[in-house]
Amino acid sequence: MNRLTAEDPRFPWVFFAAIFLVSVPFWVLGAVMSVRLLPGLPLSALMFVCPAGVSLYFANRSEGRRGVATLLRRVLDFARIRSWSWYLPMLLLMPCIMTASWGVMLAVGRELPAASIPWGDGPLLAVAFFITAACEEMAWSGSVLEPMQKRMGALSAAIAIGLVWGVWHAIPYAQANPSAAWVLGQIAFSVSFRVLLAWVYFGSGSSLFAAIVCHASYNVAWQLFPNHGSFYDPWIAAALTAAVAVVVAGACGPRTLCDRRGGFARLSGSRPPHAGRRRAATPRA
Repeated sequence: MNRLTAEDPRFPWVFFAAIFLVSVPFWVLGAVMSVRLLPGLPLSALMFVCPAGVSLYFANRSEGRRGVATLLRRVLDFARIRSWSWYLPMLLLMPCIMTASWGVMLAVGRELPAASIPWGDGPLLAVAFFITAACEEMAWSGSVLEPMQKRMGALSAAIAIGLVWGVWHAIPYAQANPSAAWVLGQIAFSVSFRVLLAWVYFGSGSSLFAAIVCHASYNVAWQLFPNHGSFYDPWIAAALTAAVAVVVAGACGPRTLCDRRGGFARLSGSRPPHAGRRRAATPRA
């Protein structure tokens, strides 16, 4: 393992295995204790610290303290974001998909309660979920996405990471909702959502902060979903998210999920910084 670098084809799989290994105690904790951190969040959800720990460990093994400091600084690398327009998908894309899923359930005749959204919980949830998303995205976006993108393309890398991400969550999902159909639906959602997170990451200028905010925006929207996510249907969310992911992949290309104008610029018509130059900067990948 001393010689294992991000360029080594084995790196992502050793990295993933390490995350699964250190997550086992949290899965056991969730199995023996029925305490909920929030509605729908078993104690095993505390495993969010594991991707951060593994990421920092590998950064230290690779580059020492400098690598650790670099990774930590990237959590707030909002200066990389190439255009203000990227804040729209970062903040609003997943809440809009969640709202649309509620509309779909109403349209198909689901028996739903009157929508009661605890808006006052929003700021605290935003802070809490930014921290949890940062810990996860240090791994999924900050450590393995770019090495995998170089070998298999951004779309394939996102799908592979999404599958690993979904399976990693499977035990906490099952501890929160024992329905096998619900767990499978949430894993399917995880794959589609990971494609959108990769699009936001690469398109924004390889900004880890952008991926973290987008990830956190989903968690906040899910927790505010009536009532505290109890009526959330992962299969509907997965279908809607997959539809958006197909549009994104078609518009931006599966190899990079980011065109020369910055990915979202093509879909929104906005001009990223430096668009007037002869050649726009491409994201570091």
